[in-house]
This record gives sequence, C-alpha cells and structure tokens, in this order.
Amino acid sequence: MDKRVYLLMIISFVVGMVELIIGGILDLIATDLHVSLGQAGFLITIFSLIFAIAAPILLILTSKVERKQLTLISLIIFLLGNIVTVFSHSYSLLVIGRIISATSGSLLIILCLTMAPSIVDPKYRGRAIGIVSMGVSASLVLGIPIGLMLGNAFSWRAPFVLISFLTVLSIIAIYLYMDKVEPKPSIPIGKQLATLKNRKIFFAQSTTFLFLAGHTTLYAYLTPFVKETMGIEGAWISIIYLIFGIAAVSGGGFGGTLADLMGTKRTILIAIIAFGIAIFAIPYTTFFLPLFLGVMIVWGMMSWAISPAMQSYLIEASPETSDIQQSLNNSALHLGIAIGSLIGGVVIEQASIEQTATIGGLLVIISLGTALFSMHEKHSDSHKYKKTRV
Repeated sequence: MDKRVYLLMIISFVVGMVELIIGGILDLIATDLHVSLGQAGFLITIFSLIFAIAAPILLILTSKVERKQLTLISLIIFLLGNIVTVFSHSYSLLVIGRIISATSGSLLIILCLTMAPSIVDPKYRGRAIGIVSMGVSASLVLGIPIGLMLGNAFSWRAPFVLISFLTVLSIIAIYLYMDKVEPKPSIPIGKQLATLKNRKIFFAQSTTFLFLAGHTTLYAYLTPFVKETMGIEGAWISIIYLIFGIAAVSGGGFGGTLADLMGTKRTILIAIIAFGIAIFAIPYTTFFLPLFLGVMIVWGMMSWAISPAMQSYLIEASPETSDIQQSLNNSALHLGIAIGSLIGGVVIEQASIEQTATIGGLLVIISLGTALFSMHEKHSDSHKYKKTRV
C-alpha cells in the first residue's frame, strides 16, 4: 500500500473535521457573537449545504486541472477560509469564512477519494478508498469532541487555529511527497442526476438523506441539550462526545460485518429501527447518566452502522452506475446534515431543545419507509438507464 494514501486520509480528516466541529461550541459562539443557538447552528447548515452541492459542480469545472496542483490550490483556499473564521469578530464574517472553507473543502474530499485509487496498485484500490473514507467518517464523529475540549480550554477560535496549522502541514506534505496526478474524465451532473429516475435508487438515496437529517437534528445541538436537560458541564460533556465518537467509529465496522453476515437489506433495516428507538428514548434517559450513556452508545453505533450497508446496497442495486451512486450518496449525507441542523435550529427557536430528539426520530421513521420502498422496487429502471448510456 502506497503510504501517500494515509496522507490523503489525514487531509480528509482535517477537512471533514471543520463541518461539525462547531456543534460542541455552539453556546460559546452564540455568547461571543451575541446570536441565538439557532443562528449558531446555521453555521453547520450553510457549511453542509454548500459541501453537498459544490463538490460535483467543482469537480466538473476543474476536470482538466492536474490533481496535485488543484489539491494545493484548494488547500490554500481552505486555509484562507479558516483564517477568516479565526479572526471573525462578527457573525456575518464567520458565515463568509464557513462558505470559503466549505467550497474548497468539498472539492478536497472528492480529490482525496479519486486520487487515492490512482496512486496504488489496482488490487489495493478498494482499500485505498476505504482508508480515505475512514478519515472522513472519523472526522465527522471526532470533530465535535476535539472542538469542545479546545473551545472550553481556550476559546471557540482555538479549534480553527489547530485546523489552520494542520492545513499548512498538509500543503507542505502534498508539495513534497505527492507526484502529479492527471485528471480523469468527469461524469456530467445531468447523467448523475438521471440515475435518480430509478425509484429504487431514489428511495435509497432519500433514506441516507432522511436518516442523517434525523440524526443531526439532535446531534448538532447535543451540547446545549445535555446542559439543559441534565445540568452537565465541562469535562463530562467532552467524555460524552468521546464515548459517542468511539461508538460511531466502531459502528462502521460493526455495520460492515453485519452486512456480510445478514445481507445489506436486513442490516439497513436493523440499523434504522435500532437507531430510531434510541433517539426517541434519549429524552427519557436524562434523569440517570449511566442509562443515558447506554442508549447513546446504541445511537452512536447505529448512526454509522448503516453507511457500509447502504454503500454496498447501492452497488447491488445499480452496479453499472456504482461510481455515480457513491458520489450522490456523499451529497445526500451532507445534505442531510445541513437540513437536520437547520430543522434542529428551528425547533429550538420555535419550541424547545427537548423536542429535537422527537423531531429527529420522526425523520428516522420516514427514512425507514423510504428504505422499504426502495427494497420493494424492481431493477427495471436500472436497465432503462443502461440502455440510454449505449
């Protein structure tokens, strides 16, 4: 295995960490910039929304640019976005910093995922993509505890100082160790979106979107939720996020193993049902910390257990468009994070923070419905797409 793949994994971790890192320090940002929790949560929404939309568009616009050069340019722009964030003394400037980081970061993740298999022997391509993907998933679950610890110890700007430093190291490492990588032809957006005419694929992608939206409705606001419902402060919140992060990362491996043993369909349904029960139960466990932690571990594990099963299911459902489905599923995931954090902010503003779990659970129930719709659809639409390609 080419060791440069691990460099790409580190870059994907650093970039991915920026997306949800604000979740643990929402209250610090809200207090410092004199905005509401809902407005602070919008910083996650705007980032994830741009992340979901920008990646496929930028990949097409930069399809002829040599990949090492494009990675360096994107990293420099990403660094600029984080510097703007660090020195933001107003909410509007912070939003601009997040937009810059999201736009460049979305392209960086796709570049890492496409460069990794091109720099290794063909027999290692699947493993290379898996290693980079592991960096992305780890960043999404570990970003908040890292941000929380640094934010509470110093200020909410401290996590972005760390990310800026790591980005500088990434720029140096790419410049010194990465060879030139020639671009490959990109798939037009129209052709990518055309695959959604297949109802089996559409409902599967909708499942990822709704599942992550339900998850983020509560997870993006877990810090104020725990503070308000349990009266927990400081170190215990960091411990809660660390436990959740370990559960989520291990959940990915558990989901993959379960999919091999029981099949992708059963694994998807089990993950959604267990996840839904856990998220609905969360508000009723806050009176007893050990019970809360136990249910939260199930929630954390199931939040990522669905991912490998869904990826495999999409490949099974439409093997001729598997590459496109991975790209669309990545967009569905981040779009779910964006909408979930937006819904959570609205719930907090219009009702109460305790209701975020219930609303999130309702979205998970709908995702169970879309999963069942997908599984009962036939493959005929897939064949239609195949004919249009010829």
